[in-house]
Amino acid sequence: MHKNDCAGDPDSTEVLEEGSRSILLSLASQLRKGMDLHRVTLPTFVLEPRSMLERITDFFSHSDYIIEASKQDDQVQRFISVVRYYLSGWHIKPKGVKKPYNPVLGEFYRCQYKYADNTEGYYVAEQVSHHPPISAYYYASPENGILIAGDIRPKSKFLGNSAATLMQGSSHIIFTNRHNERYDIVMPNMYARGILFGTMTLELGDASSIRCISSDLICELEFKTKGFFSGQWNSLVGKIKRESTGEVLFELSGQWSDEIYIKMNKASSKNTLFDVKESKIFPKTVAPESEQEPNESQRQWADLTAAIRKHDMDAATEAKTAVEDRQRHNAKIREDEGVEWRPRFFDAKNDDFVLVGTDRLDFSKPEDTKKQLHDFIFAKHEDAFTHRKADAVANNQATSTTTQAQ
Repeated sequence: MHKNDCAGDPDSTEVLEEGSRSILLSLASQLRKGMDLHRVTLPTFVLEPRSMLERITDFFSHSDYIIEASKQDDQVQRFISVVRYYLSGWHIKPKGVKKPYNPVLGEFYRCQYKYADNTEGYYVAEQVSHHPPISAYYYASPENGILIAGDIRPKSKFLGNSAATLMQGSSHIIFTNRHNERYDIVMPNMYARGILFGTMTLELGDASSIRCISSDLICELEFKTKGFFSGQWNSLVGKIKRESTGEVLFELSGQWSDEIYIKMNKASSKNTLFDVKESKIFPKTVAPESEQEPNESQRQWADLTAAIRKHDMDAATEAKTAVEDRQRHNAKIREDEGVEWRPRFFDAKNDDFVLVGTDRLDFSKPEDTKKQLHDFIFAKHEDAFTHRKADAVANNQATSTTTQAQ
């Protein structure tokens, strides 16, 4: 269906065959500039064979950096290590211009990590809203005093010869072993260039930041898109500052897909902050598809993933449509029967989504917290919709009984 273009950044560019380009041109003819693309059905050849809920785990691929940060007593060095951790996850992506599957309502993904020192990490993500799309996620390593949670609320816009994904939502890193020291993250946006003519290119762009109020530190980053005639692929610049005074402590530069450097403000020499070539990706453990529940990401999209890997786009389209039709069917049943859908793993609180039972977790007792998280995240359930339907029926019966008694 396509081949990689060796010009520029070979991992972020792609040349489409004429048939694929024609499909995009036909699709674009139905769009207007600024239009929200979330409700637009994209052709399967632009899909990466995994769900957005799984793709979020890219940011836990270099967990050694955040574990190292949690153990550092020096506040500034701890902040620098958090910055390094945040910047380390962007290079993990498929070749070419691909986007992950849009998760369907109630879809979830869960996995766990085992580190060299025998500590562990647990992760769960769930699609908690379909319109607008919201993916909530939670990662914790109780023995290391680390909690990372938030949500992703992407908004996709058609811009003519490009499409933008605005990465809205909130993400937080909390060190429970540092009096719940918290880091708030604002993510950059993503751009797919050349979707109608020219070479298709995927880029990160715009401002991003990491902020810790308690330490009075902020890292202001700019992900730079490449100019048409000049510039460098995947470049970024940034400054670490005292937020209250604006004093610049460190400067950052480099490429998020290769090597990132740090130097003290106004110094001439720089040091390597992160090097893709030297980095190690920590594997995650996921249950085999045969043991997953029907709405777990890998099992739910198994037919689509298999078709994409076989480059069978007709079968891929059929598999994708089947999942989406099933979602619409379930939504219609809920509407007809007055069943309110609620997430299984997350509760909505003040426009945020928090893991169910978070208030009962005591990170000062890591072994107890590990067991609670493991038992909750990896518990076997019937289909979540069946549970919600049963709850609604029970509530209706209770209401009816109370009314009759009155």
